[in-house]
Amino acid sequence: MAAGWTYAEALADLDGRINLEATIAGRASAPTLERIAALTGAMGEPQRACPVVHVTGTNGKGSTAAMVTALLAGRGLTVGTYTSPDLVRVNERIARNGEPIADEELAEALQAVAALEPVVGVRATRFELLTAAAYRWFADQAVDAAVIEVGLGGRWDATNVADATVAVVTNVAEDHAELLGPTLVDIAGEKAGIVKPGSHLVLGVTDPVVAAPFRAAGPAETWLRGTDFGAEEVAVAHGGRSADLVTPAARYEQVYLPVYGAHQAANAAMAAAAAEAFFGTPIDDDDLRRALSGLRLPGRLEVVGRQPLVVLDGAHNPAGAATAAAALADDFVAISSRLLVVGLLRGRDPVEMLEPLLGAAGGATRLVVACEPPSPRALPAEEVAAAARSLGVAADEAPSPAAALQAALAAAREDELVLVTGSLYLVGAIRALLAGTN
Repeated sequence: MAAGWTYAEALADLDGRINLEATIAGRASAPTLERIAALTGAMGEPQRACPVVHVTGTNGKGSTAAMVTALLAGRGLTVGTYTSPDLVRVNERIARNGEPIADEELAEALQAVAALEPVVGVRATRFELLTAAAYRWFADQAVDAAVIEVGLGGRWDATNVADATVAVVTNVAEDHAELLGPTLVDIAGEKAGIVKPGSHLVLGVTDPVVAAPFRAAGPAETWLRGTDFGAEEVAVAHGGRSADLVTPAARYEQVYLPVYGAHQAANAAMAAAAAEAFFGTPIDDDDLRRALSGLRLPGRLEVVGRQPLVVLDGAHNPAGAATAAAALADDFVAISSRLLVVGLLRGRDPVEMLEPLLGAAGGATRLVVACEPPSPRALPAEEVAAAARSLGVAADEAPSPAAALQAALAAAREDELVLVTGSLYLVGAIRALLAGTN
């Protein structure tokens, strides 16, 4: 019998696979679930071992998945969570009650799935192997529920071999239009693939035209943002937000959320509705408050330094940049000026990304330090810097994320804010630097 993989060997195998997350600029071939379905079929369909809450959307998927996990675990369930991408370590993607999978367990799960490839005659992509390993590990752990975040789109995403008990759609905006579009309705049609006949749909899309593909997918019941659930009386609170969270069966008043941005209150209301749909009953008020009070969302308006204030936010598309800009204006109103460390991937228009963060004439931003994220799809730093200058803001270029952070910190005053934003690859690299893990 072959010896078990070490963690290093498992990572080396992952690195040797096609990594569409890092390289995709368009579909080279027709999308398919055949490879992942062959692997999960050979394992006895582990994705069907427990009920699944499946989360898709253009932005807010990871935050909403974390909140749903907290609410289900707060009711005493053992919850498996699968998310992407990771910020620092791949283990972050597969977790049990919020704790990432251990190195040796990840290596064992990946090797077990890879061993089936010659049996079923497929070679999985990196994401497919991780997805199959996650479903296998959740089944082995006998979790009571799995919260699964879609990687891209929905219909052809590897996670979609599962049939959701509750399907959650945060929103639909223009992102990855070259793959999912070109129109918002087209993008919605791809994301609607996670809605299976008989599932309970929690829908954050309010435009009836864009919502139509989701309704056409045949859910047993649909709860709509603004009609059936939502966040009201949203206010800035110390270290986060306070909001009334409304679901079809309950109202939770003045709930404290230890995260920044009004959009997170909206995500929390959606998560509460999803948990209510899952259980078929409202969440106990004390359980909900306790679960959400411990919420941590790495890389989402995350404060990682003070004097100057350093904030990380993976606002990787124009809609995310606009959301981050609104949160900065509301939640950090005492900050008079800021500096940005920005790294983007190819396919992003740097002007569209920077405009909401800088304001029409630069706003409170006095310097942009551009760098390339650690990705083969990195947009050249000089293009980002040129876009900032075209918007009337001074800009420098740095040869690496570490150099960009150092330059920003050296230029910042103690009363200023340094925002690290753009690609999640950049946010992850900076987070690792600040944590001393690189």
